[in-house]
Amino acid sequence: MLIYRFLTGEDDATFCHKVTKALSQGWQLHGGPTYAFDSHSKKMRAGQAVTRAAKDQPYDPDKPLSDY
Repeated sequence: MLIYRFLTGEDDATFCHKVTKALSQGWQLHGGPTYAFDSHSKKMRAGQAVTRAAKDQPYDPDKPLSDY
């Protein structure tokens, strides 16, 4: 089973650390990053999709994706 997550946050070092942590836990980048201007906060927001194969585990919608 392929697990999909979409990481988001302000376009800063904290977001980069979030993506780096996911990569260090075996997640792989899925496509390129996205950016959008948040007119409410007046800041750029970033997003990055990541995937990871979860073998021999049934899908459970109540289980946090980071636990796979």
